[in-house]
Amino acid sequence: MSLETFSYGLYDTPISVGIRAISWLIPMVQSIHIIAIAVLVGSALVMDLRLAGVLATDESPRTVVRRHLPWLWSALAVLLLTGLVMVTGEPYRELLNTTFWYKMGTVLFAFVLTLLFRYPILHPEFKLEHARWSLLVKPLAWVSLAAWIFVIYCGRWIAYT
Repeated sequence: MSLETFSYGLYDTPISVGIRAISWLIPMVQSIHIIAIAVLVGSALVMDLRLAGVLATDESPRTVVRRHLPWLWSALAVLLLTGLVMVTGEPYRELLNTTFWYKMGTVLFAFVLTLLFRYPILHPEFKLEHARWSLLVKPLAWVSLAAWIFVIYCGRWIAYT
């Protein structure tokens, strides 16, 4: 089954029709989606700038990550739920759009990077400066931040492609 065939089938489902039938639903879901991306990127921004040594240098990386990581995960959950509603309601707009797939690939990359890069820092006995990968901390922080910013760019660009 092709993606185009799947999109046509999804478009005709009762739930997709129902989502489109409520005129205010998609704009409301999009608004929540935008607020959630702001929370996610704000959290990532603080953590990444701390790990890059630019912001909150008076606090340990563990403290900053512990404070902001739950916000990032909560926002990501909201983004996935609202994104699912938007894809279900307007499958052609999303699933047949190359920019959407760039966004999804970058979200997956940033998610994996966040898992691999942040969770070791939360371990009580972990010392960032003694980690074998300590030289990669600053570059990875900038890569992480760039990835989340690219997600925003792609999300906005979906409407124009």
